[in-house]
Amino acid sequence: MKRAADSAAARMAEVSARALERRIERAPERACFKSALASAGPQVRVIAEVKRRSPSAGEIRPGASVTGLVRQYKSGGAAAVSVLTNADFGGSLDDLAEASTATGLPLLRKDFVSCEYQVLEAAAFGASAVLLISDALEGKRLESLIGFAVGLGVDALVEAHQRESLERALAAGAAIVGINNRDLRTLDVDLAATESLLRFVPPGVVTVSESGIRTRGDVLRVQRSGADAILVGEELMRAEKPAERLRELTGAVEVGSADTRGCL
Repeated sequence: MKRAADSAAARMAEVSARALERRIERAPERACFKSALASAGPQVRVIAEVKRRSPSAGEIRPGASVTGLVRQYKSGGAAAVSVLTNADFGGSLDDLAEASTATGLPLLRKDFVSCEYQVLEAAAFGASAVLLISDALEGKRLESLIGFAVGLGVDALVEAHQRESLERALAAGAAIVGINNRDLRTLDVDLAATESLLRFVPPGVVTVSESGIRTRGDVLRVQRSGADAILVGEELMRAEKPAERLRELTGAVEVGSADTRGCL
């Protein structure tokens, strides 16, 4: 988190907050992230992720085309796209900007966001939502960032892994809650996190299950727990045909029966 904050401070020295605000004023209207996840229908909504590598998994899809991936995700039925903008994950704000011109899907800026400047960046580069990590932000800071984002017309997906951080997210006014099945301290992944925490989320709050979703069975498991949406990254990034794999996960097609269109 500190490293990301230092990087944001360096960018702020080069591009002022006012410059970002002017860019936001000129930007076209963004699709609504929350509405895309809350839409009624039998299939769980998918936030498909652009993530070239991770510190834990290493290289996943180095050099992947953002435009190609986002178009594949839309073809596969994704409701929204998550774009890693952190250099440790092979991402950048330029990736977010490129994704914003590829399709009309709402975009989530996924990064270690801890200050208003980063929220301004997200809006300026085309994001409809930002990720806020409840485990890393104290209550007042979290509430302030949610309010700032909403004031810009940007949704906040507030991520939690433990009961305490979930309660902090809800107390701060989170309208979209993500349950991270990965413990960021140990990197262990367990879908039981979604099962145990979603029962504490009140009606009206959109819920997302994040991390560790690799099979159709995993999707059904978290959907039965009450998740409105899922965030899937590595499974799609490693797939030869991401659109086809996405349809398999959601049950839009049975495994092995999808179309055979090429990828990227």
